Amino acid sequence: MGHQEAFENETSTVEIIEQSLILHNDYNHFDHVIHCLINIMDFDPIQSEQVALIVHFKGKCPIKLGSVDQLKPFHKMLSQQGLTVSID
Repeated sequence: MGHQEAFENETSTVEIIEQSLILHNDYNHFDHVIHCLINIMDFDPIQSEQVALIVHFKGKCPIKLGSVDQLKPFHKMLSQQGLTVSID
């Protein structure tokens, strides 16, 4: 579930819900996953390798936090590369 914050002003309360972009374990090779994380998510090689290992052993790993609108472009680009991702 996402993280929620409420901001109040004189007339209304605006609630911002922070979601997670989740990378799931699938049939992709480590090198492909690492390459995608470097090029799409702008992760460094060590961070990308660590995420790939977490996904392999745990089944999934959150890779970015933000609003749904912020996460959708990353979801689309990673999906287009054949990676299994979700926004939760």
